[in-house]
Amino acid sequence: MGLGEVMLRLDPGDVRVATARQFQLWEGGGEYNVARGLRRCFGMKTAVVTALADNAVGRLIEDLMLQGGVDQSHVKWVKFDGVGRTVRNGLNFTERGFGVRAALGCSDRGHTAVSQLQPGEIDWDKIFGAEGARWLHTGGIFCALSESTAEVAKEAMIAAHKHGVIVSYDLNYRDSLWKSIGGKARATEVNRELAKYVDVMLGNEEDFTAALGFEIEGVGESLGALDSGSFRRMIEKAVAAFPNFRAVATTLRHAKTATINDWGAVCYYEGVFHEARPMPDLEIFDRVGGGDSFASGLIYGFLNEKGAEWAVNCGCAHGALAMTTPGDTTMATFDEVQRIMKGGGARVQR
Repeated sequence: MGLGEVMLRLDPGDVRVATARQFQLWEGGGEYNVARGLRRCFGMKTAVVTALADNAVGRLIEDLMLQGGVDQSHVKWVKFDGVGRTVRNGLNFTERGFGVRAALGCSDRGHTAVSQLQPGEIDWDKIFGAEGARWLHTGGIFCALSESTAEVAKEAMIAAHKHGVIVSYDLNYRDSLWKSIGGKARATEVNRELAKYVDVMLGNEEDFTAALGFEIEGVGESLGALDSGSFRRMIEKAVAAFPNFRAVATTLRHAKTATINDWGAVCYYEGVFHEARPMPDLEIFDRVGGGDSFASGLIYGFLNEKGAEWAVNCGCAHGALAMTTPGDTTMATFDEVQRIMKGGGARVQR
Protein backbone atom coordinates (compact mmCIF):
# COMPACT_ATOMS: atom_id res chain seq x y z
CA MET A 1 0.00 0.00 0.00
CA GLY A 2 1.46 3.34 -1.09
CA LEU A 3 0.45 6.66 0.49
CA GLY A 4 1.40 9.78 -1.45
CA GLU A 5 0.82 12.18 -4.31
CA VAL A 6 0.55 11.02 -7.90
CA MET A 7 1.48 13.78 -10.37
CA LEU A 8 1.61 14.24 -14.09
CA ARG A 9 5.23 14.35 -15.25
CA LEU A 10 5.95 16.36 -18.40
CA ASP A 11 9.19 15.14 -20.00
CA PRO A 12 10.76 17.37 -22.69
CA GLY A 13 12.89 14.50 -24.00
CA ASP A 14 16.26 15.59 -25.35
CA VAL A 15 15.65 19.34 -24.95
CA ARG A 16 15.20 21.75 -22.03
CA VAL A 17 11.93 22.49 -20.28
CA ALA A 18 12.35 26.18 -21.10
CA THR A 19 12.80 25.53 -24.82
CA ALA A 20 10.45 22.55 -25.32
CA ARG A 21 7.64 22.55 -27.86
CA GLN A 22 6.23 19.16 -26.90
CA PHE A 23 6.30 16.83 -23.88
CA GLN A 24 5.96 13.10 -23.23
CA LEU A 25 3.54 12.41 -20.37
CA TRP A 26 4.07 9.98 -17.50
CA GLU A 27 2.47 9.50 -14.12
CA GLY A 28 4.76 9.52 -11.12
CA GLY A 29 5.26 10.16 -7.43
CA GLY A 30 7.76 8.69 -4.99
CA GLU A 31 5.36 6.55 -2.99
CA TYR A 32 3.22 5.53 -5.98
CA ASN A 33 6.30 4.54 -7.99
CA VAL A 34 7.14 1.91 -5.38
CA ALA A 35 3.63 0.40 -5.49
CA ARG A 36 3.68 0.39 -9.29
CA GLY A 37 7.10 -1.30 -9.38
CA LEU A 38 5.89 -4.04 -7.06
CA ARG A 39 2.87 -4.57 -9.33
CA ARG A 40 4.42 -4.36 -12.79
CA CYS A 41 7.84 -5.92 -12.27
CA PHE A 42 7.22 -8.28 -9.37
CA GLY A 43 3.56 -9.21 -9.93
CA MET A 44 2.29 -8.29 -6.48
CA LYS A 45 -1.14 -6.82 -5.79
CA THR A 46 -0.73 -3.20 -4.69
CA ALA A 47 -2.90 -0.16 -4.06
CA VAL A 48 -2.41 3.56 -3.59
CA VAL A 49 -4.03 6.05 -1.23
CA THR A 50 -4.04 9.48 -2.85
CA ALA A 51 -6.40 12.28 -3.88
CA LEU A 52 -7.03 13.88 -7.27
CA ALA A 53 -9.05 16.83 -8.49
CA ASP A 54 -11.88 15.49 -10.63
CA ASN A 55 -11.13 17.09 -13.99
CA ALA A 56 -9.59 16.03 -17.29
CA VAL A 57 -6.03 16.15 -15.93
CA GLY A 58 -7.02 14.00 -12.96
CA ARG A 59 -8.69 11.51 -15.26
CA LEU A 60 -5.54 11.44 -17.42
CA ILE A 61 -3.53 10.52 -14.33
CA GLU A 62 -6.15 7.89 -13.55
CA ASP A 63 -5.80 6.43 -17.05
CA LEU A 64 -2.03 6.24 -16.68
CA MET A 65 -2.37 4.55 -13.30
CA LEU A 66 -4.78 2.02 -14.77
CA GLN A 67 -2.00 0.99 -17.17
CA GLY A 68 0.26 0.55 -14.15
CA GLY A 69 -2.14 -1.94 -12.57
CA VAL A 70 -2.19 -0.36 -9.11
CA ASP A 71 -5.56 -0.65 -7.36
CA GLN A 72 -7.31 2.73 -7.18
CA SER A 73 -10.21 1.90 -4.89
CA HIS A 74 -8.77 4.23 -2.23
CA VAL A 75 -8.25 7.24 -4.52
CA LYS A 76 -10.22 10.21 -3.15
CA TRP A 77 -11.78 12.31 -5.91
CA VAL A 78 -12.25 16.00 -5.01
CA LYS A 79 -14.70 18.30 -6.79
CA PHE A 80 -12.93 20.73 -9.12
CA ASP A 81 -13.79 24.42 -8.84
CA GLY A 82 -13.30 25.18 -12.53
CA VAL A 83 -9.95 26.98 -12.48
CA GLY A 84 -7.92 25.48 -9.62
CA ARG A 85 -8.27 28.27 -7.05
CA THR A 86 -8.88 25.80 -4.25
CA VAL A 87 -7.84 22.40 -5.59
CA ARG A 88 -5.82 21.08 -8.51
CA ASN A 89 -3.58 18.23 -9.67
CA GLY A 90 0.19 18.34 -9.41
CA LEU A 91 2.49 18.79 -12.40
CA ASN A 92 6.19 17.99 -12.50
CA PHE A 93 8.37 19.18 -15.40
CA THR A 94 11.60 17.14 -15.39
CA GLU A 95 14.63 17.14 -17.69
CA ARG A 96 16.71 13.96 -17.84
CA GLY A 97 20.07 15.73 -18.00
CA PHE A 98 23.03 14.66 -20.11
CA GLY A 99 26.77 14.63 -19.50
CA VAL A 100 27.80 17.68 -17.47
CA ARG A 101 24.21 19.02 -17.53
CA ALA A 102 22.43 17.66 -14.47
CA ALA A 103 18.81 16.53 -14.44
CA LEU A 104 16.45 19.37 -13.56
CA GLY A 105 12.99 19.35 -12.03
CA CYS A 106 10.43 22.14 -11.88
CA SER A 107 7.37 21.35 -9.77
CA ASP A 108 3.94 22.98 -10.06
CA ARG A 109 2.02 21.38 -7.23
CA GLY A 110 0.56 23.99 -4.89
CA HIS A 111 -2.97 23.47 -3.47
CA THR A 112 -3.16 19.92 -4.83
CA ALA A 113 -5.96 17.60 -3.78
CA VAL A 114 -3.72 15.23 -1.84
CA SER A 115 -2.03 18.08 0.06
CA GLN A 116 -5.45 18.80 1.59
CA LEU A 117 -6.03 15.24 2.80
CA GLN A 118 -6.95 15.26 6.50
CA PRO A 119 -6.70 12.71 9.32
CA GLY A 120 -9.90 10.70 9.63
CA GLU A 121 -10.70 10.69 5.91
CA ILE A 122 -9.18 7.25 5.18
CA ASP A 123 -10.45 4.04 6.78
CA TRP A 124 -7.09 2.54 7.73
CA ASP A 125 -8.65 -0.25 9.79
CA LYS A 126 -10.45 -1.41 6.66
CA ILE A 127 -7.24 -1.30 4.60
CA PHE A 128 -5.03 -3.09 7.13
CA GLY A 129 -7.72 -5.24 8.73
CA ALA A 130 -10.50 -6.30 6.39
CA GLU A 131 -8.50 -5.92 3.18
CA GLY A 132 -5.30 -7.40 4.61
CA ALA A 133 -2.61 -4.99 3.35
CA ARG A 134 0.74 -6.27 4.61
CA TRP A 135 3.03 -3.29 4.01
CA LEU A 136 2.61 0.50 4.12
CA HIS A 137 5.04 2.69 2.19
CA THR A 138 5.10 6.47 2.43
CA GLY A 139 7.74 9.16 2.68
CA GLY A 140 9.12 12.62 3.07
CA ILE A 141 7.73 13.96 -0.21
CA PHE A 142 4.13 13.34 0.86
CA CYS A 143 4.81 14.67 4.35
CA ALA A 144 6.29 17.92 3.01
CA LEU A 145 3.14 18.85 1.10
CA SER A 146 1.28 20.32 4.10
CA GLU A 147 0.86 20.13 7.86
CA SER A 148 -2.03 17.73 7.41
CA THR A 149 -0.22 15.23 5.19
CA ALA A 150 2.36 14.57 7.91
CA GLU A 151 -0.53 13.96 10.33
CA VAL A 152 -2.20 11.59 7.83
CA ALA A 153 1.05 9.66 7.50
CA LYS A 154 1.37 9.38 11.28
CA GLU A 155 -2.24 8.20 11.56
CA ALA A 156 -1.61 5.56 8.89
CA MET A 157 1.59 4.34 10.56
CA ILE A 158 -0.07 3.96 13.95
CA ALA A 159 -2.98 2.05 12.39
CA ALA A 160 -0.54 -0.16 10.45
CA HIS A 161 1.29 -1.17 13.62
CA LYS A 162 -2.00 -1.93 15.34
CA HIS A 163 -2.60 -4.53 12.64
CA GLY A 164 0.97 -5.86 12.54
CA VAL A 165 1.71 -4.21 9.18
CA ILE A 166 5.29 -3.27 8.27
CA VAL A 167 5.93 0.44 7.66
CA SER A 168 8.60 1.70 5.28
CA TYR A 169 9.48 5.35 4.80
CA ASP A 170 11.67 6.99 2.16
CA LEU A 171 13.08 10.27 3.46
CA ASN A 172 13.33 11.65 -0.11
CA TYR A 173 14.45 15.14 0.94
CA ARG A 174 13.53 17.81 -1.61
CA ASP A 175 14.79 21.32 -0.84
CA SER A 176 12.16 22.82 -3.14
CA LEU A 177 9.35 21.37 -1.01
CA TRP A 178 10.70 22.55 2.34
CA LYS A 179 12.35 25.91 1.63
CA SER A 180 9.19 28.03 2.02
CA ILE A 181 7.93 26.22 5.14
CA GLY A 182 10.98 26.18 7.38
CA GLY A 183 13.71 24.55 5.31
CA LYS A 184 15.96 21.80 6.66
CA ALA A 185 15.12 22.59 10.27
CA ARG A 186 11.44 21.92 9.67
CA ALA A 187 12.19 18.85 7.57
CA THR A 188 14.27 17.43 10.40
CA GLU A 189 11.56 18.17 12.96
CA VAL A 190 8.81 16.48 10.92
CA ASN A 191 10.85 13.47 9.83
CA ARG A 192 12.32 12.76 13.26
CA GLU A 193 8.81 12.69 14.71
CA LEU A 194 7.59 10.26 12.04
CA ALA A 195 10.76 8.12 12.26
CA LYS A 196 9.50 6.79 15.60
CA TYR A 197 6.89 4.77 13.70
CA VAL A 198 9.10 3.39 10.90
CA ASP A 199 10.27 -0.21 10.58
CA VAL A 200 12.27 0.11 7.33
CA MET A 201 13.95 3.47 6.74
CA LEU A 202 15.17 4.38 3.26
CA GLY A 203 17.21 7.29 1.95
CA ASN A 204 20.53 8.48 0.58
CA GLU A 205 23.29 10.47 2.28
CA GLU A 206 21.58 13.84 1.73
CA ASP A 207 18.30 12.47 3.06
CA PHE A 208 19.83 11.31 6.33
CA THR A 209 21.69 14.58 6.90
CA ALA A 210 18.99 17.04 5.81
CA ALA A 211 15.88 15.14 6.89
CA LEU A 212 17.11 13.39 10.05
CA GLY A 213 20.00 15.63 11.09
CA PHE A 214 22.75 13.01 11.12
CA GLU A 215 26.25 14.07 10.06
CA ILE A 216 28.21 11.95 7.61
CA GLU A 217 31.85 12.28 6.65
CA GLY A 218 32.79 11.70 3.04
CA VAL A 219 29.74 13.06 1.22
CA GLY A 220 30.74 13.79 -2.36
CA GLU A 221 33.60 11.32 -2.33
CA SER A 222 33.76 8.09 -4.28
CA LEU A 223 31.27 5.27 -3.93
CA GLY A 224 33.94 3.10 -2.30
CA ALA A 225 34.70 5.72 0.35
CA LEU A 226 31.05 6.04 1.26
CA ASP A 227 30.13 2.40 1.55
CA SER A 228 33.41 1.32 3.19
CA GLY A 229 32.94 3.23 6.42
CA SER A 230 31.50 6.72 6.72
CA PHE A 231 28.00 5.91 5.56
CA ARG A 232 27.83 2.81 7.71
CA ARG A 233 28.76 4.84 10.78
CA MET A 234 25.92 7.22 10.00
CA ILE A 235 23.46 4.33 9.70
CA GLU A 236 24.65 3.02 13.06
CA LYS A 237 23.92 6.45 14.57
CA ALA A 238 20.43 6.36 13.07
CA VAL A 239 19.71 2.89 14.47
CA ALA A 240 20.99 3.93 17.90
CA ALA A 241 18.71 6.97 17.87
CA PHE A 242 15.72 5.02 16.54
CA PRO A 243 15.90 1.42 17.81
CA ASN A 244 12.52 0.77 16.16
CA PHE A 245 14.32 0.63 12.78
CA ARG A 246 14.34 -3.04 11.84
CA ALA A 247 16.22 -2.23 8.63
CA VAL A 248 17.91 0.78 7.07
CA ALA A 249 18.70 0.75 3.37
CA THR A 250 20.19 3.21 0.96
CA THR A 251 21.35 3.56 -2.58
CA LEU A 252 24.96 4.70 -3.05
CA ARG A 253 25.44 6.90 -6.06
CA HIS A 254 28.47 8.82 -7.28
CA ALA A 255 27.38 10.93 -10.25
CA LYS A 256 30.45 11.34 -12.45
CA THR A 257 28.14 12.91 -15.03
CA ALA A 258 24.37 12.96 -15.46
CA THR A 259 24.72 9.89 -17.66
CA ILE A 260 27.57 7.98 -15.97
CA ASN A 261 27.11 7.02 -12.31
CA ASP A 262 28.70 4.58 -9.94
CA TRP A 263 25.71 2.75 -8.47
CA GLY A 264 25.32 0.48 -5.49
CA ALA A 265 23.30 -0.10 -2.32
CA VAL A 266 23.64 -1.23 1.27
CA CYS A 267 21.14 -2.57 3.80
CA TYR A 268 21.55 -2.77 7.57
CA TYR A 269 19.40 -5.54 9.02
CA GLU A 270 19.54 -7.13 12.47
CA GLY A 271 23.00 -5.75 13.18
CA VAL A 272 24.56 -6.84 9.89
CA PHE A 273 25.43 -4.80 6.79
CA HIS A 274 24.58 -6.36 3.43
CA GLU A 275 26.07 -4.70 0.38
CA ALA A 276 24.80 -5.13 -3.17
CA ARG A 277 27.22 -5.92 -5.96
CA PRO A 278 28.44 -2.45 -7.04
CA MET A 279 27.90 -1.27 -10.60
CA PRO A 280 30.65 1.19 -11.56
CA ASP A 281 30.15 3.44 -14.59
CA LEU A 282 26.45 2.64 -14.97
CA GLU A 283 25.01 4.40 -18.01
CA ILE A 284 21.88 6.39 -17.15
CA PHE A 285 19.08 7.21 -19.58
CA ASP A 286 16.66 8.77 -17.04
CA ARG A 287 17.66 8.79 -13.38
CA VAL A 288 14.23 9.73 -12.01
CA GLY A 289 12.68 6.82 -10.11
CA GLY A 290 15.87 4.83 -9.60
CA GLY A 291 15.58 5.07 -5.82
CA ASP A 292 11.90 4.14 -5.89
CA SER A 293 12.64 1.07 -7.99
CA PHE A 294 15.38 0.15 -5.51
CA ALA A 295 12.77 0.39 -2.75
CA SER A 296 10.26 -1.83 -4.56
CA GLY A 297 12.87 -4.53 -5.18
CA LEU A 298 13.99 -4.41 -1.55
CA ILE A 299 10.41 -4.60 -0.28
CA TYR A 300 9.67 -7.53 -2.59
CA GLY A 301 12.62 -9.39 -1.11
CA PHE A 302 11.52 -8.79 2.47
CA LEU A 303 7.85 -9.56 1.81
CA ASN A 304 8.82 -12.88 0.25
CA GLU A 305 11.35 -13.77 2.97
CA LYS A 306 14.32 -13.83 0.60
CA GLY A 307 16.71 -12.39 3.19
CA ALA A 308 18.37 -8.98 3.42
CA GLU A 309 21.29 -9.77 1.11
CA TRP A 310 19.01 -10.99 -1.67
CA ALA A 311 16.64 -8.05 -1.10
CA VAL A 312 19.31 -5.36 -1.38
CA ASN A 313 20.74 -6.95 -4.53
CA CYS A 314 17.25 -7.17 -6.02
CA GLY A 315 16.61 -3.52 -5.25
CA CYS A 316 19.96 -2.45 -6.66
CA ALA A 317 19.41 -4.36 -9.90
CA HIS A 318 15.86 -3.11 -10.31
CA GLY A 319 16.90 0.49 -9.69
CA ALA A 320 19.68 0.20 -12.28
CA LEU A 321 17.31 -1.19 -14.88
CA ALA A 322 14.68 1.49 -14.19
CA MET A 323 17.21 4.18 -15.05
CA THR A 324 17.76 2.72 -18.52
CA THR A 325 14.24 3.70 -19.66
CA PRO A 326 12.30 7.00 -19.67
CA GLY A 327 9.71 8.00 -17.10
CA ASP A 328 9.51 7.72 -13.33
CA THR A 329 8.39 4.11 -13.21
CA THR A 330 9.86 0.74 -14.07
CA MET A 331 9.69 -0.96 -17.46
CA ALA A 332 11.85 -3.88 -16.29
CA THR A 333 10.79 -7.51 -15.98
CA PHE A 334 11.54 -9.80 -13.06
CA ASP A 335 13.59 -12.02 -15.36
CA GLU A 336 15.77 -9.03 -16.28
CA VAL A 337 16.23 -8.15 -12.61
CA GLN A 338 17.33 -11.70 -11.78
CA ARG A 339 19.74 -11.74 -14.73
CA ILE A 340 21.40 -8.54 -13.50
CA MET A 341 21.56 -9.95 -9.96
CA LYS A 342 23.49 -12.92 -11.34
CA GLY A 343 25.95 -10.62 -13.10
CA GLY A 344 24.43 -10.92 -16.57
CA GLY A 345 25.47 -8.41 -19.21
CA ALA A 346 23.76 -6.54 -22.00
CA ARG A 347 24.16 -9.20 -24.68
CA VAL A 348 21.09 -9.31 -26.94
CA GLN A 349 18.35 -11.71 -25.75
CA ARG A 350 16.66 -13.66 -28.58
